[in-house]
Formats: sequence, C-alpha cells, structure tokens
Amino acid sequence: MARPRKFDEERALDAAMEAFWTSGYEATSTQDLCEATGLGRSSIYNTFKSKHDLFERALARYMDHKNKELFVLLEGDLPARQKVRALLRRVLDEEFAEGADGRGCLVVNACVEVSAHDPSVATSLERDYGLRLEALRAVIESGQRDGDIAAGKDARTLAHLVIAAIAGLRVSARSGVGRTALEGVVEATLSAF
Repeated sequence: MARPRKFDEERALDAAMEAFWTSGYEATSTQDLCEATGLGRSSIYNTFKSKHDLFERALARYMDHKNKELFVLLEGDLPARQKVRALLRRVLDEEFAEGADGRGCLVVNACVEVSAHDPSVATSLERDYGLRLEALRAVIESGQRDGDIAAGKDARTLAHLVIAAIAGLRVSARSGVGRTALEGVVEATLSAF
C-alpha cells in the first residue's frame, strides 16, 4: 500500500515554479528543486515523475494564473482600447516596479530557452498563445463594433501585435531599456489601432 503524501503538492509546485522562473529550466538542477520545495529527490520523482514533468506543470500553473489576470482585465468595463492600454501598461508596471527582480515572464523565458528543442513545451506555449490571441481578438472586434477601434483593421493581426509588444516590452526591459522609451513603444503600438 502506498504511503500518503505528507506535503502540499500545490505549494511544492509553486516553489518549483519560482525556481524555474528565477534560474531557467536548464540551470535549475534537481538539487535546486529539492531545496526550493523542501522535498527529497524521491518525493519529487514519485510525485512529478521528472524534472521535465515538474517544469511543464509549473509552466501550466503560471500560464493559468497569468491568463486569469488577463481575462479579468479583458472582461472588465473599460472600452477596448483602454483595456489594451491597461494591459501594456501593466507589463511596464511589473517590469519597473520597485523591487522588481528582473525575471521577466516565465512564458517568454520558456519560449526563448526551451520551446525550440522541446515539442511538448512548444505545444503548451502554442496553446497558451492561442487562448490569449482569441481573447484579445474578441476584445478588439468588440471595440471595432463600438467604434473605439478602427473598423478597417484586422482584429487578429492587432491581437498578434499586442502579444508581440508584450513579449518585446518584457525582453527590452530586461535588456536595460528604460521605462520612458518603452512607454513610447506602448503608444506606438496603440497608434496601430
């Protein structure tokens, strides 16, 4: 008979997510994961099967959390253009907040570090991208119906632009580009609307 688990799996998953987010997939060793979660190797492997499985679950948890935040914003009462502006400005607020740790976004980090050589992670990231794309497309189309966004623009292309701008803002901020310059990028992005 299997022994019952004596730890909070969700808490361990959060701790592993933080470790991967801080150091990246490759640089996070199993020992790092043991230290972050407070679990022994056997508990990690019995629960999560492998470092890769733990990473995929941590990434899925991160995406779920971030998408919930996104959907709350997009389902709010602001006009469509203001929703997009608020989303882009939120990125700057996160990246330039006092005490910001410079980790950026785990999704962007995984796209850069892992997806090119890991089909499973690439599939998860593609699915996540699709969810965000469709949510943004729906908001943009709503804004077009309301006259808040130019009707002649392709809503799907604008949604792609917003996602690309978000990733670009995050990477640029990590590269040392200042807030003032990136605020200009936000305004240039919005001018496409």
